[in-house]
Amino acid sequence: MPARIVYLATADARGHLMRAQLLAHALRAAGASVQVLTTSDEGARFLAGFGIEAPVLSHHYAVQFDSQQNMLRRETDRNVANYVFRPGRMLRDIVRLRAWFRDADLVVNDSFHPALLFMGWMPGWRHKVVHVYGASLRHALESNFSGRMPGWMAKMFGSIVAWQIDRSRARIAHDFAYGEPQHDGRGGHRLATPVAVAGIDTEEYDDLAQQAAVYLNPHFKDAALADGLERGLTAAGVPAHLVGEGYAHRTGWHGQDEHWIEAAARSAFIVSAPGMAALSIAAVYRKPILLLLTDQPEQAMNAGRAAQLGLHHRTVVWRGRSGDFARAVTEATGELLATAGNGAGAAEGRKAAVVRLQHWTALLSDLAVPATR
Repeated sequence: MPARIVYLATADARGHLMRAQLLAHALRAAGASVQVLTTSDEGARFLAGFGIEAPVLSHHYAVQFDSQQNMLRRETDRNVANYVFRPGRMLRDIVRLRAWFRDADLVVNDSFHPALLFMGWMPGWRHKVVHVYGASLRHALESNFSGRMPGWMAKMFGSIVAWQIDRSRARIAHDFAYGEPQHDGRGGHRLATPVAVAGIDTEEYDDLAQQAAVYLNPHFKDAALADGLERGLTAAGVPAHLVGEGYAHRTGWHGQDEHWIEAAARSAFIVSAPGMAALSIAAVYRKPILLLLTDQPEQAMNAGRAAQLGLHHRTVVWRGRSGDFARAVTEATGELLATAGNGAGAAEGRKAAVVRLQHWTALLSDLAVPATR
């Protein structure tokens, strides 16, 4: 009997959903049965663009952001508290998930949905749950209240969350810069973030050698930010392939592009917030990346790691002033273009992307098998 896997991907940002569709297709190709769930109608539509049908578990849980992708901490705390403690929300989702658990060999939590955090430490369910998360996201979650409440309370919150996570069957921490898979012998695994395989040949690079491949997640909706980005790239003389659901109505932008990875692999450089997926694409395909940084704790940590590890990048910070932002984009673009390659690493990038997917497929398949016994 094929392994039966349920994959819950939160729709707070599209990196979780991209990982879900990549792994679902890879696992199905390896013979597994995979059911993907998500947490918003927009997330379900995004997955549908990749051929994945994903029911929405519920609409009640989501991290809150403003239109400039600044994390709204109080609003997020309020949303999570309402989800966890109001009758008919998390309890209702747990009841629904029980039915999925009954037939599943493995249940993947990508990333840290509260219902599966709870079920992942309960004796009747924990042997089926694997938590998937960016290494920076776990740290951001455990330190969520640092500096916002007394130190002992913040530390206690972090310890409780860590204990819940570590009680599950397995944990997979991923990072754009991880090398070979590692295992701590206690259910903890480290893998490089999976990346889509760009389906183009290296000789096709020349026609877009000076193009920027831009992707902004749906939290970016502020017109002034988009205007500053466009003016900055134009002033640098760089055409751009612009993708962002929050700007789908804006001239020149695409709401979604299932083949954006091809544009990224063919471009001179990438423009994105410092999410784990974007950094992984830059690392695998050896592309410079212009990081657009807002007040998002996890991504700030990612940007710091990019600097520490020497990833070819520049960072511009959005501070609400479109003109200053445009000038910073122009300057950073010039610096990246001066050192951009010509796509020579494309073949190696494709191979690396394939290997990353193989590592994930093998690990999740292996984790599903013992649970059937």
